[in-house]
Amino acid sequence: MMKYTKFFQYAYLIFAILFLYDAISKYSDNGEIAYASILLAATAIFMFFFRRRFNKKFDNKDQ
Repeated sequence: MMKYTKFFQYAYLIFAILFLYDAISKYSDNGEIAYASILLAATAIFMFFFRRRFNKKFDNKDQ
């Protein structure tokens, strides 16, 4: 079970990269700032670190 959660925590980083790419491409093409993509990227990065910290606490509790 824990192997899946460790895999999915890195999925947040992949989504953050995709949202940042979307924001940068929209800015370079149209000059518009994609606030939604930037917000989603920031949320994905936050969730990565939150899940990482939570998983470490959970692993330490098992030992």
